[in-house]
Amino acid sequence: MAEAGFIPLLCWLSPSFPVGAYAYSHGLEWAVEAGDIRDEGSLAAWLGSILQDGLGRNDAILLCAAHRAASARDGAAIAETNELALALAGSAEFRLETAQQGRSFLDAVRAAWPQDGIEDLAADLDEVALPVALGLAAACHGIDRGQTATAYLAALAQNLVSAAIRLAPIGQTAGQRVVARLLPDLARLAEEALGQDLDDVGSSTFRADLGSFRHETQYTRLFRS
Repeated sequence: MAEAGFIPLLCWLSPSFPVGAYAYSHGLEWAVEAGDIRDEGSLAAWLGSILQDGLGRNDAILLCAAHRAASARDGAAIAETNELALALAGSAEFRLETAQQGRSFLDAVRAAWPQDGIEDLAADLDEVALPVALGLAAACHGIDRGQTATAYLAALAQNLVSAAIRLAPIGQTAGQRVVARLLPDLARLAEEALGQDLDDVGSSTFRADLGSFRHETQYTRLFRS
């Protein structure tokens, strides 16, 4: 892939891209409140589980499926992938998290980074999950599927660590150590997702899902999830 083809991906996954990622913690706020996340080690363990056994793994598979479907200009397959991605959200907050970011991402890309195929493939998508939107856009821009999945997982990890720094007694250097610790496993997840399909989707992060329900009524909140 040409270097220039990778530049849009760097922009799309930047914290400055207008998707509102800073407003979501994927249940991490409740985990801090409950005492599950207390320090660097507990943060690394919590995020490792979320990313490898739940959100991260599933999103990588969904992103790759959407990328394949968009590369083939298969609108029906994109719709099927998106329907599953939205159904996988275990709570109203988790659905809002992926759907609000997905819609904001797709609208921003269509307005500022137009490309053949995006309009037709996105025409029938109302609610759209973030990994599906990213996979669709990356495919239409000719960005490699594996690199897109890897970059997405790295950005996801960094966003969650940023939330943790705002919530818990964890400094910025400790947060970056957690990111560095997670990256090898995230690269492996992205590589595995290349050979997986929608039948491989699944998660085992039950406590995080329950925590999301409890976060809805948490007394003090900084985040929307």
